[in-house]
Amino acid sequence: MNGYCVKCRASREMQNTESITMKNGRPATQGVCPTCGTKMFRIGKGS
Repeated sequence: MNGYCVKCRASREMQNTESITMKNGRPATQGVCPTCGTKMFRIGKGS
């Protein structure tokens, strides 16, 4: 799943993705940038 890396300022394919639920109950996907290792986040149900 693609996400935006704030540190690289580019859209990249997330690694080690996991589906989470935010405090307000909305689904989200969390992963790691393959280039710099920064945590990436995307709101919405992942595939």
